Amino acid sequence: MLRLPRHRWITPLAAVLILGGSLAWYLAPSSSEASDAIVTHVKRGTFHVVVTTSGELQARNSVKIMGPAGLQQAQVYAIAIQSLVPEGTIVKQGDVVAQLDRSGIAAKLTEDQLAVQKADAEYAKAALDSALTLSQAREQILQDSLAEQQKQILKDQSTYEAPSIKRQAEIDLEQSKRTFAQAKSDYKTKTKQAIAQLEVAGADRDRAHNTLDLAEKLMAGFTVRAPAPGMVIYVREWNGEKLAQGSQISAFDPVVATLPDLSHMESVTYVNEVDVRKVAKGQHVTLGLDSDPTRQLTGTVTSVANVGEQRPNSDAKVFEVTIAVDQSDTTLRPGMTTSNAIETATVPNALFIPLEAVSIDGSTPYVYRMDGSRVVRQQIETGAMNDDDVVVSRGLSEGDEVLLSIPANASELPVVHLSGASPPHAVPPATDRPAGTPITPARPDSSTR
Repeated sequence: MLRLPRHRWITPLAAVLILGGSLAWYLAPSSSEASDAIVTHVKRGTFHVVVTTSGELQARNSVKIMGPAGLQQAQVYAIAIQSLVPEGTIVKQGDVVAQLDRSGIAAKLTEDQLAVQKADAEYAKAALDSALTLSQAREQILQDSLAEQQKQILKDQSTYEAPSIKRQAEIDLEQSKRTFAQAKSDYKTKTKQAIAQLEVAGADRDRAHNTLDLAEKLMAGFTVRAPAPGMVIYVREWNGEKLAQGSQISAFDPVVATLPDLSHMESVTYVNEVDVRKVAKGQHVTLGLDSDPTRQLTGTVTSVANVGEQRPNSDAKVFEVTIAVDQSDTTLRPGMTTSNAIETATVPNALFIPLEAVSIDGSTPYVYRMDGSRVVRQQIETGAMNDDDVVVSRGLSEGDEVLLSIPANASELPVVHLSGASPPHAVPPATDRPAGTPITPARPDSSTR
């Protein structure tokens, strides 16, 4: 009997192994696809929903450095800043902070001085006219009194005259008395008239003097001094830009700068209309400083604007949010830029994955999950999300591996639907297919999560 050498059985066995390996590789092409993709694990823990914004520090309380008061009364409605100390300058009470342009008020001061001269002349003229008028009235009274006395003598002499002459003397005396009485009455009226004219002229004169006094006080106020010690911080105009040399202050809001209380700071930020509904008073905030990225501060939302506004150079509607800084630090300065992480919600014991791992088909979210050596398209149900991650309410378990990118053969992968959820692309009912059967059914060993 012919026997094969004992080592010859290796050749058929090797052929079987090579064939089995090739078949396995052919039947599981998704494993190589997954090996090339970036995979992440489903994590469990406390999930924080955070709204991140940029803000700017400002003092919660500050003393305003005001321009001269009474600008409206002086009919001066805008004044240019001629010079201004650098922002951040430490000043003592009474130190000069700014010089305002006096050119406009100087011209008005000249006009007011001329108005005072004119008003004084008008008053003097009114006084002279009144004195002359009353003097003439007194002279008329004296003449009428003498005329009455003469008529009285003539009447007395007509006692023995004819009745007609006697009657004429009586009539002349009566007319003389009436004229004298009218002269005295006119004198009283003219006296009142003179007093009224002097009062009007005096009021005009006082008004002119008051206007001049106000202008002179305004002129003195054009040298703006610090009302208290502190650090000078510029204020912002309506367009968001800070006041500087050459800017104008308004008579309705003549604030030149402020002296902030650096012991209590707050960050003012603006949240877009999509995220503002999440932000509420009392929420915790973590603040970072652009000037010192190694430092972190904490704060609390103290106010959320009810009405949105459109910031300069932006088309989006935003809402102002104020955040009180908990720490008191003398190194904090108004105008410093902050990064604000507003914690709007917290989900304890949550499952979450990166946003990049989720793909949307219509309105249904999916992930590409590793199921052993293959990849399946897993339907999930999502919850809260932040800038990086999203909570998975159903469809995944802790530790599951999901792909961060869509594989090239995504359309060929089996789909695993959630239990009780309708597939997004259902096939119409037929006699041999129940309603709601997936277009791409899951493999027999795929469990519905």
